[in-house]
Amino acid sequence: MKFKFIQDFKEFAVKGNMIDIAIGVIIGTAFNKVVNVLVKEVLMPPLSLMTEGAKWGDKKIILREAVMVDAKTKFEEIAIGYGKLIEAGVDFLVIAFTVFIVVKMMNAMKKKADDPKNKIVVTPKNIELMNRTNELLEKQNEYLQKIMIEKK
Repeated sequence: MKFKFIQDFKEFAVKGNMIDIAIGVIIGTAFNKVVNVLVKEVLMPPLSLMTEGAKWGDKKIILREAVMVDAKTKFEEIAIGYGKLIEAGVDFLVIAFTVFIVVKMMNAMKKKADDPKNKIVVTPKNIELMNRTNELLEKQNEYLQKIMIEKK
């Protein structure tokens, strides 16, 4: 029982899906850094310019000001930080748009690879076999129809 569990785990860990997930997580982490720089250094400065140079992350609605008594804070400020929500929204839109473009490109490449008539892109073996089988079935049907016509 113990050895079966270990063997099952090895099989799970070595399967292609697990490796694909690991690669996806690594690439996703690197991609996150690129998106953060894109949002914080490229997109947010022009938006901040529209608000006279204020940083969006610092934008907030103050519900209660901080109260100072003898250089000590008696009550801390209570505020709704909507600027960070805006930054997160821009992050989300950039990520969503980028993922959309990447998926669209991948689907276009997959469509080319699945087309057996396209000689530029190597067609996977299973698609080639399915295409060849389809061609043979079409020839067989033509032959059978010819025989049926001749018998009449």
